[in-house]
Amino acid sequence: MNTVRRILVTGGAGFIGSHYVRTLLGTPDGPGRVEVTVLDKLTYAGNPANLDPVRDDRRFAFVRGDVRDPELVGKLVSEHDEIMHFAAESHVDRSIAGAADFVLTNVVGTQTLLDAALRHGVRTFVQISTDEVYGSLDSGSWTEEEPVRPNSPYAATKASADLLALSYHRTHGLDVRVTRCSNNYGPYQFPEKVVPLFVTRLLDGGRVPLYGDGSHVRDWLHVDDHVAGVELVRTKGRPGAVYNIGGGTELSNRQLTDFLLAACGADWSRVDHVADRKGHDRRYSVDCGLIRDELGYRPAKDFATGLAETVAWYRENRAWWEPLLRRAER
Repeated sequence: MNTVRRILVTGGAGFIGSHYVRTLLGTPDGPGRVEVTVLDKLTYAGNPANLDPVRDDRRFAFVRGDVRDPELVGKLVSEHDEIMHFAAESHVDRSIAGAADFVLTNVVGTQTLLDAALRHGVRTFVQISTDEVYGSLDSGSWTEEEPVRPNSPYAATKASADLLALSYHRTHGLDVRVTRCSNNYGPYQFPEKVVPLFVTRLLDGGRVPLYGDGSHVRDWLHVDDHVAGVELVRTKGRPGAVYNIGGGTELSNRQLTDFLLAACGADWSRVDHVADRKGHDRRYSVDCGLIRDELGYRPAKDFATGLAETVAWYRENRAWWEPLLRRAER
């Protein structure tokens, strides 16, 4: 008999969480079929429109609520087999301006979910994290054995959540698996992050900001590849393991700006050089050998194709992002 996996996806109206939900429900019923409930507070970055493609799927349900609400979380967790924990405050600049919401959502919210998962015997808990927990490095790439050395308040709260989640595996035997991804890009990304920020401003004839000397290096990962990696971890990963998920395209912010300007038909006259971010990490790079060797992960989307598709999506979907910009300006 084929069992139905009941999956609770926190933060499922956000960029990566909604992509995961749309991808998961894009597969017809069959072996390993699923039912998905999204729990999302619908803060500024959570957008119900991200879930419109699956809204009428009988396998989908949506609950508006906070991961810090123990009563609601307990009820939902008791009705599900697995938890995919995407919910997080995730913008570094906002965390520098004020860290309280990051601590409450990213740490206390994770602890609330973990307590409920332990209490109700959840089968699998996947903690979605970031390579920013490792800090910064000049050369080489981080393996999962690298100690966490976060530098921003955002990264510190994600590192705290990771360690808390892993402690529930080591102390209580809860099946916790952690993923740490590099910088994501793709459709439906809220236009405060660098790729959609630059694209939407350039499409509107505006200007874009480049921090410092533009030499900060990031590894770019298309959201398609990220959710494919996450799903491998959910279905095949080891309890207690941490898996890095990268895209294999390292670019300086200056190189990324070059790509974005060209894709939007603009030039460097549209770039403002601004003061560097406080505590700005110089370089991130993750070693994906573990998830490749154990689970067969390979990024499938080359950067040139992925970026072109992303720019085209924003060009063709102004009705999605223009209201978000107006809301952010209020």
